[in-house]
Parts: sequence; C-alpha cells; structure tokens
Amino acid sequence: MQLAFVLINVKAGTDRGVVHELRRLKGIKEVFEVYAVYDILAIVETGTMKELNDLVNSRMRKIENITSTNTVIAEKFE
Repeated sequence: MQLAFVLINVKAGTDRGVVHELRRLKGIKEVFEVYAVYDILAIVETGTMKELNDLVNSRMRKIENITSTNTVIAEKFE
C-alpha cells in the first residue's frame, strides 16, 4: 500500500469545484480545503507506487484549475 498526502494549489475561487472533481477519483480517500500555503489537501492511498504516480501525474494534475501539487509519500510503521 502506498499512502501519500498531496498538497494542491488552485486558481483563486475554484477550490470547491476542484474538491468535487478530486473526490470522484479512485484512490483519493479524503479531501480537505485548507487555509495555508496550499489550498487543498488530498489523502491518497493506492496499491503500488506506479498507481500513485499515475493518479497524481496523469489524473490529478490534469484537473482544470490545479496550478501545482506537492506530494508527500508516507510510510506507516507498525
């Protein structure tokens, strides 16, 4: 399992629409509007690193009004 936090910046005033589009993507577990340097935080969980890469680079970044992303890959220690 690959777990990541994707920090997203969007064009001003488009937050809600982008959140709606993100929630429709398979692999995105939760989406939050945040008030910081970034506009949105998405928690992503995929089976493999390749699936994570595809989700972020091929699907998330193509959503209209997303201007940048920063992906933080997390490893859970049991």
